[in-house]
Amino acid sequence: MSFEALKNQIPDYAKDLKLNLSSLARETNLDDQKKWGTFLASAYATSSPTVIQAFETELADQLSGSAVTAANAAAAIMGMNNIYYRFVHLASAKDYKTLPAKLRMNIIANPGVDKADFELWSLAVSAINGCGLCIDSHEAELRRHGVSAEQIQASVRIASTVHAIAAVLDGERAKAA
Repeated sequence: MSFEALKNQIPDYAKDLKLNLSSLARETNLDDQKKWGTFLASAYATSSPTVIQAFETELADQLSGSAVTAANAAAAIMGMNNIYYRFVHLASAKDYKTLPAKLRMNIIANPGVDKADFELWSLAVSAINGCGLCIDSHEAELRRHGVSAEQIQASVRIASTVHAIAAVLDGERAKAA
């Protein structure tokens, strides 16, 4: 399934999502790997088979195999970290902040793509998953790598649009069932 086929599934009441998808596909603040990797990592984070399939199909020729693997890895590791660190951040008991996580996160140190790209994808997934502690951590790391506020914002705009498309399409499937 292509972007066009995906857009055709979006109902008229969500026309803004179609328009945003089109404009974000033409986003110029991010190089192609950052942009398409953000789309793909965000799609994986939604867990929506329709959205994942559309982006995998559309981006098959846009990303290397290592970038596809890293986008998957960003969604996977943030799926775990966002829950854990959101708990640490939100728990009233402060002693959790001093305890080691004791969770394996080796992929973060060696993601197989440029570290800034992986951090950007991790930030996008963290935004989808709503982990403020992870958002702050990845945003700070991106700034250390020289990524601009406009580039970070573009990534989160992609994540928010992909997430909204998945929610709308999942809602439409639920209504039809």
